Amino acid sequence: MCSMNRDLIHIVILAKHALVSAGIRRLLEDQQGIKVIGETSDFRAGLEIIADLKPDIILLELNPIKQTDLDYIPHITAANKLSRIILLTEDQDYHVLVRAVENGVLGLVSKTQKPETLIKAIMKVSTGEVWLERSMIAHVLSRLSSNQELIKTSVEKTEINQLSKREKEVIVLIAEGFKNKEIAAQLNISEATVRHHLTSIYNKVQVSDRLELLVYAYRFGFLENPHQ
Repeated sequence: MCSMNRDLIHIVILAKHALVSAGIRRLLEDQQGIKVIGETSDFRAGLEIIADLKPDIILLELNPIKQTDLDYIPHITAANKLSRIILLTEDQDYHVLVRAVENGVLGLVSKTQKPETLIKAIMKVSTGEVWLERSMIAHVLSRLSSNQELIKTSVEKTEINQLSKREKEVIVLIAEGFKNKEIAAQLNISEATVRHHLTSIYNKVQVSDRLELLVYAYRFGFLENPHQ
């Protein structure tokens, strides 16, 4: 395998339709900081490409999504555990989208969105953030949280009580789909301060990433009552 410039976001495209794949490649070729290093419509070949090239981002196009496709996602994740998956779809079946997230997808982008949305999703997911469009957030996360145990244990109540008022405000904005820069503007603080709050929140409620925090927020009703 040849060496790659790690300053670039390296992408592999797994798309069932050649025209979709070609369109995505053409879009990304014009973007600074992004490089498409592989593409295929064959999922078995895709696993080999991912294992060999170790991309930062995998753009997965499934439409319509079938149950067998969802079962395939963990195999994609296993091919390179450091790669992050963004699912491109027109599917509005939120049960299916929840399954995709549960199986390891970190970004959901509707193919009806503008190209700029995909670029933003790539940038965010490449840094470890989750990308869920605001139109999807409430549906997907409410279903995710409904799959969790809904009874608050004494430990979890203690975790919530440890959160400061500002930290609860940050959680509410995250649950509403705001990104770090937008949260900073809403609360009139710096992005660095937002990141500091997130680190503190992760430690207090014992979650490891933004997606787990989103599920936590929905599970405990932060949108309904941020001052609980």
